[in-house]
Amino acid sequence: MQSYILILYYSRTQATFEMAKAIARGVMEMGLEAKIRTLPPVMTALDNEKTASVPESGPTYASKDDFKNCAGLAMGSPTRFGNMAAPLKHFLDTTGDLWFAGSMVGKPACVFTSTASMHGGQETTLLSMMLPLIHHGMLIMGLPYTEAELVQTTTGGTPYGASHVAGSDANPKLSKDEEVLCIKQGKRLAELALKLKEKK
Repeated sequence: MQSYILILYYSRTQATFEMAKAIARGVMEMGLEAKIRTLPPVMTALDNEKTASVPESGPTYASKDDFKNCAGLAMGSPTRFGNMAAPLKHFLDTTGDLWFAGSMVGKPACVFTSTASMHGGQETTLLSMMLPLIHHGMLIMGLPYTEAELVQTTTGGTPYGASHVAGSDANPKLSKDEEVLCIKQGKRLAELALKLKEKK
């Protein structure tokens, strides 16, 4: 088993990136490496003559090997009409060979999201991200209500996974409860990955 957790995200306003960093802190607190990776934007059909160039600086783009070789996965997306953003779906659509080989079966996974409004489709987005991971045979984990912040939050936070409410100004700064829940989600994911390693 590999010794890193892949934190795969897409972000336009840095909110899901801030969540990814907090989840990574939780992973590292459990003694595992957190590999944070992003994805390029998807070009529209009208732009089919163009390709997304790899930027000279900034977050590293994910590869299929990053996905295949991880011990666990945390996947994050802003909400797009109650669904995951296109770059994540596009990436997952390229992993059919890994599905066929059973490469991801039995690995733990969790999801996280950010929306502009409190009722902007957080839970449906989280559920939409779970579906392809279930098809891959991954073990989906959420956040239990034994986490006090999940009960008391007036910002983001769901039992389906960590979330953030950015507001109409697209503020990427996490509330205290949101940050703590991200860290706890990272810790839970890493803890499960370590327990599964012990069982092998």
